[in-house]
Amino acid sequence: MAATTTRIATTNGRRYMIQLCKHWAHKFAVTQEGDQGVVPFAEDRRCLLAADDAGLGITIEADDADALPRLQEVVIDHLKRFAFREELGESVWTPVG
Repeated sequence: MAATTTRIATTNGRRYMIQLCKHWAHKFAVTQEGDQGVVPFAEDRRCLLAADDAGLGITIEADDADALPRLQEVVIDHLKRFAFREELGESVWTPVG
């Protein structure tokens, strides 16, 4: 499975993680517990969220590496909608493993 990760510096990481999980729970079997969330977009692709006092970690996993850029775009676009009062800066994605 291919994966990329980014970290968003924000003191609102937990709030954004909860909002993202609640938003996608209408379409997917989202799990969220404490500071962790998982959004299974499909059987072969998912988004892992981890929040703390300093930010929000986002990891995207997919069987097909070609799907990663589009998934990254979708997740960041949704995050920016929830964080419209805050400038989050550019997301820098790094391959995992």
